[in-house]
Amino acid sequence: MNTDKIIELAFYTLPALITGAVAYYFFQMHTQNEDNKRRFALQRENQKQALPIKLQAYERLSLLLERINSTKLVLRIAPLSEDKLAYQNLLIQNIEQEFDHNLTQQIYVSDECWTMLISAKNTTIQNIRKATLDAANTNSKELREAIITNSLEGESVNNLALGYLKSEVKEFL
Repeated sequence: MNTDKIIELAFYTLPALITGAVAYYFFQMHTQNEDNKRRFALQRENQKQALPIKLQAYERLSLLLERINSTKLVLRIAPLSEDKLAYQNLLIQNIEQEFDHNLTQQIYVSDECWTMLISAKNTTIQNIRKATLDAANTNSKELREAIITNSLEGESVNNLALGYLKSEVKEFL
């Protein structure tokens, strides 16, 4: 008789345990699904807010590349005297100021892109220094002409960096 009661008890509890386990499983799945929906909605909202900021960063960095382009830089900044070293320092100081003004934008771009921007800045500075060291350039006017002539030869590093910026923007748009 004891075994009959145990079997009878098993017949009543087994379906209840199975129903409870199925209910728990479905409740767990429902809770996880709701969490995923909330995360997705939050991520989508964050992207809505972050996309304009990120695009603005790319715009500012493209403006930086245009402003430190040696041809445009020389045309925008006139020499204060005939001294070519003073003019070189003025140009380099301007490049550094432009770069420092946009330092915070690096958090919105990839490390490779930021490296390209640094490389463009450093190459532009090197080209200005190289033109200054040329003995044929004796004053700031000749230095300006040499910088413009040198920048017209070959593809500009600034244009390469700008192309990289554009390709990176296309990736997430």
